[in-house]
Amino acid sequence: MVMPNIPAFIAWGFITALFIATGWAPNSILGGGGNVNDIGWTGAMTQLSLDPNGHTITTYVGLVGPMITYLLPLLIANTGGRMVYGVRGGVVGTIATMGVIVGSNIPMFLGAMLMGPLGGWVMKKIDSIWDGKIKAGFEMLVNNFSAGIVGAALSIGAFFGIAPLVEALSNALQVAVNWLITAHLLPLSSLLIEPGKVLFLNNAINHGVFTPLGAQQVQQSGKSILFLLEANPGPGLGVLLAYTFFGLGIARASAPGAIIIQFLGGIHEIYFPYVLMKPILIIGAIAGGMTGVAINVAFATGLRGPAAPGSIFAVIAQSPLPDLPWVLLSVIGAATVSFLICSVILRASRKRDLATGNAGDLRAAVAQTEANKGKESSVLGSLVKEGETDTGDAQGDATDRLVKNIVFACDAGMGSSAMGATVLRNKMKKAGVEGVTVTNQAIANLDGTADLVITQRELTERAKGQSPNSQHVSVDNFMNSPVYDEVVDQVKRQNANQTEDANT
Repeated sequence: MVMPNIPAFIAWGFITALFIATGWAPNSILGGGGNVNDIGWTGAMTQLSLDPNGHTITTYVGLVGPMITYLLPLLIANTGGRMVYGVRGGVVGTIATMGVIVGSNIPMFLGAMLMGPLGGWVMKKIDSIWDGKIKAGFEMLVNNFSAGIVGAALSIGAFFGIAPLVEALSNALQVAVNWLITAHLLPLSSLLIEPGKVLFLNNAINHGVFTPLGAQQVQQSGKSILFLLEANPGPGLGVLLAYTFFGLGIARASAPGAIIIQFLGGIHEIYFPYVLMKPILIIGAIAGGMTGVAINVAFATGLRGPAAPGSIFAVIAQSPLPDLPWVLLSVIGAATVSFLICSVILRASRKRDLATGNAGDLRAAVAQTEANKGKESSVLGSLVKEGETDTGDAQGDATDRLVKNIVFACDAGMGSSAMGATVLRNKMKKAGVEGVTVTNQAIANLDGTADLVITQRELTERAKGQSPNSQHVSVDNFMNSPVYDEVVDQVKRQNANQTEDANT
């Protein structure tokens, strides 16, 4: 629910970083809080507030507060509702979430994660009661009124019942985090975070826990250290640097390229197989993570918004200007400690690995990482060029269907499917193919209009259910599949046939 809406979090983070009172370019109109009488511009939303003397004044609302209070939770709720019951579920889930938003005094991310899918599920169950029983001509009336009534009822119930419970839970989590910070124990969180990342719980940890709590802290203090706990690229960089200098075989050869993807691209999963090859290296990652957190705690640093993906560029962009040197120091410190410890471990086992021929099985480690993830990864697959053996298979309706709209689909509609779409677009361009669109989206958003849908093999059946009339192609690796050449050839043949038909 959160990942598809990360661009909105980043937009809010930029606006916060720029325009609040302690931002890079303070603006009391966009950041909020400015006195209308002092500025004299009446073209923005305002609210009544009190000055230090207790006198009523009119101040600007700004963008920061409304975005975190309304926009972000409602986007999450709409995504959750759509995942359960399409557009209709998204609408009802969004209506229901308004109840928890106005029924509390904190950003209601957890409430949105609950009420969005719940609203979609309730609407789906209620629609099933009279499915196929509505008289012709009354469908729109019944559908609109039923959704409106259900949404209103859920919103009221959420206002009185769910909002207080979620607010209490959120406050309890916030108190626990504050206690860890006050007690100087926050670095110990790396004992859970770093192993969790390698087991592919990184998105659940970062976007499911730290992003909602961090956004709440930003509203209170303008920044949050929670955005740096999982997203710091330093520990992974240290692991990959150690392999670059002291690794063996394919692991050493591929590590420099992995550094570019991990540190600059922000795709942390690229270093997980390197840890799985030698699980003891998790000690280096944990120590590096603890070092980075300790530095950030010592200098009271934080980010304005989530660094997603966890690229060094995203970290820099979301850093408050006064905190930037210390944030960079935390990345360097984490990478240095991780590198030193992992280097010692790799050098200590180097002779034994050479003698036994055990240089580490990167292919097995990639397979284990993908098993932890629950699906294949195009980024990881490129490490060992698994795509060279990917034959794929065309499935669905007739392969001579005219292809004008190709869609790459994955769970979230981001990341791997976006990279696959880019690869195929480049192949189409080099082949001189025109008039064909290649896009990417989540499987849940497939609407049946795609002529050809490309998915990873284990997701094809789900895609068929969402878009049964499309031609479906399965691949093992989004980044490097020979199937793409077959698709390009098919489209070229169709274009040639169309040209011949037009000439005759």
